[in-house]
Amino acid sequence: MLTRVIDAPAPVVYEAWTSPQQFAAWFGPDGFDTTVRHMDVRVGHCTQFDMKGSDGTIYTNRFMYWDVMPSERLVMDHGSDQDNCPDRFRLTITFDQQGNGKTVVTLRQIHQTSERRQQVVSFGAVELGMQTLRKLDEHCQQMSN
Repeated sequence: MLTRVIDAPAPVVYEAWTSPQQFAAWFGPDGFDTTVRHMDVRVGHCTQFDMKGSDGTIYTNRFMYWDVMPSERLVMDHGSDQDNCPDRFRLTITFDQQGNGKTVVTLRQIHQTSERRQQVVSFGAVELGMQTLRKLDEHCQQMSN
């Protein structure tokens, strides 16, 4: 589980996740660029995007949405942009608005096996995820001003 307090209201943070232009502006760890190929944030639909690493490697990604509650929660399966991706995991994102106008964003991942979870943690997913949340915070602060 990763958590960060974002200095922006929940609707602004939610839009950063659900607007193709905004998502592409911040998503991914340091050194990665994101290109959204398709975004349809509705239950049963998907977002397809590519993340390009600093070495030029392109990583295809797909979110398949299971639950969409604007400014409150997104539940999706996340993996590469291939059908039946063996490494797909369930991702739940919650947007908890605080009284001071800030939003607590929490990301929870459920992997298919404990071994797969350990592999993801071992290659640095926690640090990379925290970099991504920092970039989200910076982006949302710009959008709120």
